[in-house]
Amino acid sequence: MKSSPKPAFLFDLDGTLVDSVYQHVLAWQEALEGIGVKLPNWFIHRRVGMSGGLVVSSFQQETGRILSKQEIAKVQELHGKCFLKRLNEVKALPGSCELLQTLTKAGVSWAIATSGNRGPAEKLLKLIPVEQDTILITHAEVQHAKPDPDLFLAAADKLSANIENCVVVGDSIWDLLAAQRARALGVGLLSGGYGEDELTRAGAYRVYRDPADLLAHLYETGVRPGHSE
Repeated sequence: MKSSPKPAFLFDLDGTLVDSVYQHVLAWQEALEGIGVKLPNWFIHRRVGMSGGLVVSSFQQETGRILSKQEIAKVQELHGKCFLKRLNEVKALPGSCELLQTLTKAGVSWAIATSGNRGPAEKLLKLIPVEQDTILITHAEVQHAKPDPDLFLAAADKLSANIENCVVVGDSIWDLLAAQRARALGVGLLSGGYGEDELTRAGAYRVYRDPADLLAHLYETGVRPGHSE
């Protein structure tokens, strides 16, 4: 009897493999203040993980202030600069490196799909670290970022994997909504600040504390560590 194919894993980056969510929150806050907009950190946090364009749209809706094209470009540019200056504060989440190494040893393919920009993402990946040929899909390579499914569909395509045989691992409801729309299996991590009930309602099949906890329960996703056949 022919065995079923191994799942492929598609990982979000911020809050999933690296502990960078709160640096993004502070960067957005500083960028918004740079154009005279003030929003509480909790509100900003709830939007981290969306595409930058949708994040800005939500800010406009909350404040009732419609930004000009120049202001939108400026706030996105400021966010990037404000985040980069906090890059030295970011650490890899517990178990990130070991999880990816275990999947590779087990013959399981994986890729990373992030709504962020390639430059900062590549710098963050040095914290894990990963091989130079690691597949990294960013918002610049797709038409729409999360919660649209494009990022994960593109990552699966790069792996030559059937999206319905992929496990999407993310820390936000936007990751899991995108996974659902792509028809992939969603797994949530608490390391981005969302609650277990929120992640479950957004479509998570299982929720774990962080990458280390996922690694400890990897068998629940159909992967048998130590078996490459």
